[in-house]
Amino acid sequence: MPQIIIDARAASLSTGLNVKRILPFRRRRMVGPFIFLDHAGPVSVPVNHLSAMDVLPHPHIGLSTVTYLLEGQVTHRDSLGVEQIIRPGEVNWMTAGKGISHSERFENQDLLTIAHLEMLQTWVALPEKDEETEPSFINFSPEELPVYSDAGIWMRLIAGDAYGLNNKVKTHSPLFYIHIELETNAKTTLPAGYSERGVYIIKGDIEIGIQTFSAGQLLVFDKNDYPTIIAKGKTTLMLLGGEPLGDRYIWWNFVSSRKDRIEQAKADWENGRIILPPNDNREFVPLPDRKSSSFESPEANVLS
Repeated sequence: MPQIIIDARAASLSTGLNVKRILPFRRRRMVGPFIFLDHAGPVSVPVNHLSAMDVLPHPHIGLSTVTYLLEGQVTHRDSLGVEQIIRPGEVNWMTAGKGISHSERFENQDLLTIAHLEMLQTWVALPEKDEETEPSFINFSPEELPVYSDAGIWMRLIAGDAYGLNNKVKTHSPLFYIHIELETNAKTTLPAGYSERGVYIIKGDIEIGIQTFSAGQLLVFDKNDYPTIIAKGKTTLMLLGGEPLGDRYIWWNFVSSRKDRIEQAKADWENGRIILPPNDNREFVPLPDRKSSSFESPEANVLS
């Protein structure tokens, strides 16, 4: 049975973009190196509301963001000058390291009026030796990511190593991140060889033992538990986990092993030392009121 069950909570990334927030959670801050998990959608968006969904330029340090779409399209722009249209099934891995800013804008009117937007974004904390690494961004197409299928099961390895699969997505610590589709009554289990492992249910219901779990729940298991996961209907799962990195502080969009480094990042953003994306520099998200969030309230004012 799970060590802990985390129910998604409502959060907002922008005026028009509400999400389900899973991590961080007060009783479970991380699963392996994963310190943040948001699930946006599925949502259909009228054309005249698209701009309200935009996530304006904002900063990060000490982490990698991993953006993965199930449906829709997003335009990423960052302070390195990268401009990337993000499409379903791709991996978009941005390592903030010592500091980066980026925006996420919803600019394809046709796509969002005829289809839904559904997106997951995780943050992967960096090992202490890599927290001040140079920032970078890389996109991987679906064709670069291994897929496995069998009777009633399909999976794509987004990053890491699992089930004998691996890919070229560079990670800074041992982890796995997998998209799985299950047909009714199909079975799967968790990858071996990792200390911390989780199952997030995007769609459908699963049965483990005599218990049933539903969409919007993250189930966290220890390394010695190998549950048989049975789909009660068509089901979409994300499996994630890896090796723990030790304690991390999180404030707004900043992650670090040191409180003083987060204080420096606050000052850097306030004073323009983390530059804006050159192709998206007319507006930005200001630093939240320093009194409105604290290290003890990790969920306050988080943006992706």
